[in-house]
Amino acid sequence: MKHVQSDALMQRAQRSIPGGVNSPVRAFKGVGGTPIFFVSAEGVILTDADGNQYIDYVGSWGPMIQGHGFKPIVDAVTKQATTSLGFGAPTELEIIMAEKVVERIPSIELVRMVSSGTEATMSAIRLARGFTERDKIIKFEGCYHGHSDSLLVKAGSGVLTLGLPDSPGVPATLAQHTITLPYNDSSALIQAFEHYGNEIGAVILEPVAGNMGCIPPASGFLETARRLTTEHDSVLIFDEVMTGFRVAPGGAQELYGVEPDLTTLGKIIGGGLPVGAFGGRAKIMNQIAPTGPVYQAGTLSGNPLAMQAGIAMLESLDATFYEQLLSATRHLVGGIEEAAERHQIPLVINYVPGMFSLYFTTAAEVTGYADAAASNIDRYNFFFHQMLDAGIYFAPSAFESAFVSGAHGSAEINATVDAADRIFGSMT
Repeated sequence: MKHVQSDALMQRAQRSIPGGVNSPVRAFKGVGGTPIFFVSAEGVILTDADGNQYIDYVGSWGPMIQGHGFKPIVDAVTKQATTSLGFGAPTELEIIMAEKVVERIPSIELVRMVSSGTEATMSAIRLARGFTERDKIIKFEGCYHGHSDSLLVKAGSGVLTLGLPDSPGVPATLAQHTITLPYNDSSALIQAFEHYGNEIGAVILEPVAGNMGCIPPASGFLETARRLTTEHDSVLIFDEVMTGFRVAPGGAQELYGVEPDLTTLGKIIGGGLPVGAFGGRAKIMNQIAPTGPVYQAGTLSGNPLAMQAGIAMLESLDATFYEQLLSATRHLVGGIEEAAERHQIPLVINYVPGMFSLYFTTAAEVTGYADAAASNIDRYNFFFHQMLDAGIYFAPSAFESAFVSGAHGSAEINATVDAADRIFGSMT
């Protein structure tokens, strides 16, 4: 495929935007080449500035769980736009959205809307510290919780993709309060609590890691985090910005049967528009201003466009939808695994409903940051560009999850498997 217009747009962008992009992974630094500039999308088909079309497995990094241009969302946003784009004041839409979140996620008794996942996790950490009156937090290698200072240490995702130092620009006095442990390592978590005990204000983790690729929790890992935080009166935070309403109606905490004290949400609850949320136990959430002393605010929080989009999205996600999403994910993953085996390509594919990742590795499994980082990145980059030429758009990074939507049908999945089969054949 030719990308003449995308190449020209990238050159133009670099004259006014740092690196030519407004989020680092978009720059294609991890895979090489020039980023693709898109102009339209419908269902699972993206169209770029040169008129090329692609089957999409990025889905705007997760929120397009019903595919692009989902009519109920487009209709809801269009209708709202004729009424108001925003007030900076309360609306009933915020209440409706909050009620739907509380109804679907039992651990959330109260919820506060914000404008991004970064803002949600930053606020949840501040709230947990204020509630416990403790400074130390535990996070896990490869888990990305946004780019706020406390959390940008061993953060996976774009940081891992670009090979950047752990925390440039983060004051050492703040970074020292962040304890980073290997993901899925229950023993390390137990040792941390034995050493630091009641100094730990919160443990934050992705119940399914999505920013070193897709890595599900090991048996007992989430349960250990729940037990230890309860015993030490710490706050357990699940970052479900990516998994919330994607892997199950009540998120990963429903899928695995472990409830946190606080949950952060995003992506899907905006239906493609910028939004985030954090919520949890009432006794903790009531510490947020104006009912409590922990300050958090935002002019665009609960923006009516985002609320309308999120309401329409959540109303579309029923039990049948999740059954079909899991079936589609298994169909795709199974087909790619068979193709890799046929061509004797060492490959591990991790998946949960609606999410998956390919790791080109001879390892038997990929369960954490070290495993992901040790995979064959050059082979992934070759695969990415060959798939792109075949009209299949995967994440431009070996350390990002791919996403399946309700709009991925058998035709698109079979086309993807066939393309992967041809590319694996060229690798041998």
